Amino acid sequence: MKKLLFLFLLVPVLLYGQTIPLSNAAQISVITCGPGQEEVFTAFGHSALRVYDPENNIDYVYNYGVFDFDQPNFYLNYTKGHLHFKLARMDWPRFRDNYIYFDRSVTEQVLDLATNDKQKLFEFLEWNNLPENQFYYYDYFYDNCATRIRDALANTFEERLVFDGSYITTDKTIRILTDDYLGLQPWGDLGIDICLGLPMDKKATPWMYMFLPDYVKSGLDHATLKTENSELPIVKETIIVYESKGPSVSESLLKPVHIFWGVFLILALVSYFDFKKQKTTRIVDILWFSVLGFFGVFLLALWLGTDHRAAAWNMNLLWAFPFHAAGVVFIVRKNTQWIVKYFRFVFWLSIALAVFWFFLPQLMHYALFPMALGSAVRGFLLYKFSGR
Repeated sequence: MKKLLFLFLLVPVLLYGQTIPLSNAAQISVITCGPGQEEVFTAFGHSALRVYDPENNIDYVYNYGVFDFDQPNFYLNYTKGHLHFKLARMDWPRFRDNYIYFDRSVTEQVLDLATNDKQKLFEFLEWNNLPENQFYYYDYFYDNCATRIRDALANTFEERLVFDGSYITTDKTIRILTDDYLGLQPWGDLGIDICLGLPMDKKATPWMYMFLPDYVKSGLDHATLKTENSELPIVKETIIVYESKGPSVSESLLKPVHIFWGVFLILALVSYFDFKKQKTTRIVDILWFSVLGFFGVFLLALWLGTDHRAAAWNMNLLWAFPFHAAGVVFIVRKNTQWIVKYFRFVFWLSIALAVFWFFLPQLMHYALFPMALGSAVRGFLLYKFSGR
């Protein structure tokens, strides 16, 4: 009796591990969803895989872009770079209609696969959808919803799948590729450029371009699959499921470049009167260098205290200098000797940064240029007139 009960309980487990044999009518497609302007992360589009088999009543989408706000320590893990994303299998109509609702284009590339290749890819996706295999650590540039599609195909078909990257004729960096999608989100673009450092300025290979869904799509358009007798394009047909009417978001007048230059003009006006009086306005310097120091500590923590690889070697630390906190202490305590020493250094650092701003190995956001000028101006006044 116990053996029968054990077998009865084991049957669902065995069935769960089995994959349905696809029929000859089955097809597998790569789905590319266009950019949206709801959030910063939606501006880059999305990729997924669709398995359609009418004879087995299967119409699944395998979506690697799912995350759960309720997962333990969500915001802490997000900050540290430990955010879990997962593969979710969902119904195609539900997936498709969500993107249509937000007026985001949906394109389907039907893959030209033999039945055994379809089965092999389907079994990989089903295996990946098991609870113990669903989750992965998300990395925006190297492990995301788009690269997972690319890698699923590459791992399934191995050397038989050939991506011809010769169609890529640009020498864009990861940062420039990212900027291309943020024209309507200047503040999101600024945030990314502040927080992420030199790894973003690495020249991207055609393989690396495919961290973006649009380039997964174009990469497949230039890919072939080898069989015993031939080597044929892997995409059999491209279907426009839905075409977006275009972004309806109007550009904001309050762009970062306007805000930062406005702040600098106010700072320059205060500095003009300080220069005439040959005396510094302490509260202005305390506020200015406190804000810059705070950002510097944040960027340093993002680099050294998290697993965000792209946050390393961030040259924004040259204007958001973490040691400005010490400079503020010198100002508050009226320690003239250290004020002169420290802010003479700040002045020359800021002058050098302004001179070489557009020649640094890291592409610095142009809207932040006034920050270097502002520190140069206030640094000069502090070391010249702090003793008066």
